[in-house]
Amino acid sequence: MISLKNISKYYPAGFGRVYVLRNISLDIAEGEFVSIMGPSGSGKSTLLHILGLLEEPSEGEYLFLDTPVQKLSEKRRTDLHRNHIGFVFQAYHLIDELTVYENIETPLLYKGMSSSERKSRVADLLDRFNIVGKKDLFPNQLSGGQQQLVGIARAVAARPRVIFADEPTGNLHSDQAKEIMELFKKLNQEDGVTIVQVTHSDVNAAYGNRILNLKDGWLESTPVPTL
Repeated sequence: MISLKNISKYYPAGFGRVYVLRNISLDIAEGEFVSIMGPSGSGKSTLLHILGLLEEPSEGEYLFLDTPVQKLSEKRRTDLHRNHIGFVFQAYHLIDELTVYENIETPLLYKGMSSSERKSRVADLLDRFNIVGKKDLFPNQLSGGQQQLVGIARAVAARPRVIFADEPTGNLHSDQAKEIMELFKKLNQEDGVTIVQVTHSDVNAAYGNRILNLKDGWLESTPVPTL
């Protein structure tokens, strides 16, 4: 599903370069749950953003669904993103001026879905995530855990093939964090959604079936501990 070949990311600095990622080669199969770990500044978020088509690599080749990403037009990249990718952020990134219902509906509007189909899809997600009673509230009226539930509901609304999650429980207390991780596990095991998460938490990482460690921009694999 995902294949990185000798991916590097660097920025110019004086007469040289500062590397954030170095020579990353990686394959992720459909249906995997992959955890990316490493100290701050190791390149975790940059790697996730490249995987999620939010950033361009400086070198190397990225194949997403067997398609060379760098050769795509901006329109085709946008279509890939809308139809196959969901993103969940640590800071939630909900739209403050929209209600819970409207936040979840937004990606469906971009897809040009009919009104009746949108209503059915959003109603299903509100029910599934137990947030029906919150549908007319605004983000600032929700707890952090509730905001992240809405963020995940929005991410899966368009039924993506893969979800990229950047520290999805970073702002939550342990009970909320467990609820979010159990939800990811369910999406992966029952719906077959591929999940790639960046996390500092050993507990969260263990929900995945593979752990990738980044250190100074280099990649190494480690076995997953049992929960």
